[in-house]
Amino acid sequence: MSAAAPVERWWRTDVARFVAGGNLAGALVTFSYFSFIDRNEVPTGTGANAAFFVIAFVGISGLGMLISARWRPSTLAGASDVADAEMRRRALTMPFALAGISAMGWLLSGLAWGVLWPALTGELTMARALRLIIGVTLVGGTITTSFIFFAVERAWRRRLPILFPRGDLSSVAGVPRLRVRLRLVAVFLLVGFLPMLLVGRFAYGRAVAIASAGPAAAPDLLGHMALVIAFLVGVGALTAVGLAAFVSRSVAEPLRELEGAMARVGAGDLDTRCPVVSNDEIGAVAEGFNRMVAGLRERERIRETFGKYVSPEVRDEILAGRARLDGQVREVTILFSDLRDFTPWVESHPPDEVVRDLNEYFTLMEGAIRAHGGLVVQFIGDEIEAVFGAPVATPAHADHAVAAALEMRTRLAAWNEARRARGSVKLEHGIGVHTGAVLAASIGSPDRLSYALVGDPVNLASRLQSLTKEVGGDLLVSGETVRRLRTPVSLEALPAVRVKGRVAEVEVYRAG
Repeated sequence: MSAAAPVERWWRTDVARFVAGGNLAGALVTFSYFSFIDRNEVPTGTGANAAFFVIAFVGISGLGMLISARWRPSTLAGASDVADAEMRRRALTMPFALAGISAMGWLLSGLAWGVLWPALTGELTMARALRLIIGVTLVGGTITTSFIFFAVERAWRRRLPILFPRGDLSSVAGVPRLRVRLRLVAVFLLVGFLPMLLVGRFAYGRAVAIASAGPAAAPDLLGHMALVIAFLVGVGALTAVGLAAFVSRSVAEPLRELEGAMARVGAGDLDTRCPVVSNDEIGAVAEGFNRMVAGLRERERIRETFGKYVSPEVRDEILAGRARLDGQVREVTILFSDLRDFTPWVESHPPDEVVRDLNEYFTLMEGAIRAHGGLVVQFIGDEIEAVFGAPVATPAHADHAVAAALEMRTRLAAWNEARRARGSVKLEHGIGVHTGAVLAASIGSPDRLSYALVGDPVNLASRLQSLTKEVGGDLLVSGETVRRLRTPVSLEALPAVRVKGRVAEVEVYRAG
């Protein structure tokens, strides 16, 4: 079902009801006006009068239906499908168009009854034509046009999100914008100025008539004047209540929607949207709100993506600006791990299986590192380089690094059990842990940076990882790290060793 299908059903039901109801109300007001107020201007005739009424009504109604067909929703496939700017413009101008067509119909009716019919009956005078045009067009037409505009606009607002799912109403050019201030001024003129104008006109006319009439006619003239005032007050009150209800809702309902959307965003729902139902100031605020929420979603997506590269704690410190990435020397504990016999394993297994197993291994190991506050600096082939104590300073970085290394051993053993159950080969790794002062900084080109550790402790941690192949075991910890442990760990002291690139021997401890 196309986006315009439910709107088309609405056009056939609600719009027809609004237009018919508005014109009926206008016709009743006009009939009452000429029956009780301007009784001398009722057109004469009987059968011919009725025939002319039918012909004029059918002609004006047919013309209105023909013109309004341009705004029928079946011609609008929806903003997501329509590239034609004219179609988008028509969708937004529908309330204006239907109100304008109605106003045109009442103007033609005023001309038909005030000019054409009196000309056909030989009763045409300038004063008579003017009074009939005012009664038909200004009194009945104004009420009808106002009702149709506000009724259609209010109902149309519930359909606009269907035709404009992106809510980009302000991007459509050539559409009139009925701003809130202008809306309020128009209502004031309709419910305040127009009734006062009519009351003043009739009060003046009756005052002149009373002054020129005899005492016997004065009571009748005063009674008719009271009837006129009562009629105008009644119609004005009904019109004021109806228009006030429409206008207040046109302002309050979008603000209520915006308030609800803001509350949902405040509760953490960044998938919410505020429907954009107008192109006035309130619609602009709703569009701006949706753009802001889209920016928040993008920021959250970046934040979550960033959190895949660093621990959530490190991510939050960096985004909050509390972690310096411009280079600083600090004491940290570095961890290196490396898979044993990686090259033969790669050569003897299909590439997709190697990639799958390597990703599983990295996921398990990185999870253990993050669980203890560490940051994986980089994956190098089958090797992992991690740091504890940077970029966010952690006093117990040595304890966290050793705890992470022990958990990595435990996770690998459990993973190997699962691999053995499905017939896969057992994998082993070596881990080296060392503590020392390094330069931690963002290093690279202006277009691409990488958080890196520079210093001899990095090299020594890597050498310790390689040394596990020679001394046996899968976890070696330097003496510097052991001396900084706050919680003792069961480690076996090994004879001091000499590593490549160092003159002095290094104290090492092996985990049992």
